[in-house]
Amino acid sequence: MSENIRMLHVNLCKGEVGRYAIIPGDPDRCELIAAHLENPHLVTRKREFTTWEGTLDGERITVTSTGIGGPSAAICIEELHKCGVDTFIRVGTCASTCQDVQCGDIVVPCGTVRMEGTGRHYLPMEFPAVPNYQILKCLEESSVALGFHTAVGVSITKDSFYTQTEPETKPISDELIHRWNSYVRGGAVCTSMEEATLFLTGASLGVRTGTVMVSATNFDGSVSKRNSADVYPTNTIQKPIQVAIEALRRLIREDRK
Repeated sequence: MSENIRMLHVNLCKGEVGRYAIIPGDPDRCELIAAHLENPHLVTRKREFTTWEGTLDGERITVTSTGIGGPSAAICIEELHKCGVDTFIRVGTCASTCQDVQCGDIVVPCGTVRMEGTGRHYLPMEFPAVPNYQILKCLEESSVALGFHTAVGVSITKDSFYTQTEPETKPISDELIHRWNSYVRGGAVCTSMEEATLFLTGASLGVRTGTVMVSATNFDGSVSKRNSADVYPTNTIQKPIQVAIEALRRLIREDRK
């Protein structure tokens, strides 16, 4: 790709990114993440895509928001990859779907249910949506080292927020509720809206991907006993940010070997 071709959506060119990218959904979280880097500064802002950057242990780190959901996440990943990114760590929030995940807990998905549509434009349904194992391992080890209660398991990726929270109001309520209950009975630990797209887009491009999230809820709606000080949206997002930064340090060391 020519050096001077500016990406249509993220507004970046080749050479304006690092090899490593942290990709939150919320544009406002980019600055929070970049604050953990050396020499953080805003690079560009367009639509839902805000980009900051800084350095970590001498490596250039790009921080770009994806917006909500699969379609915009796929655009972000595709265009950042065209500019030079080959390692993506998503930082975000999720909702608990099991008793073991309480508000404020860290979740590192080892795979995700494909209850979405964007991933089907990349790989057939028979292909599993899973992260890169090296990144998965670094995220889990980093979270445990930081002292956070950490769940590693299967998440649920869905395209519609309100068909999850208000399924009984939808014309296909019976199907939605039946499918959701089967995923929960199968052991799914949380739900979010971008993981399948991230993993499948990454697999199709041959790049490394992984996710770390903090749960914004308890499964049964009760108050968290383990993290009683965590009342969403108070600084719970700092937990997965810290995990992602520590995991990147480990990745950088391993990549330099």
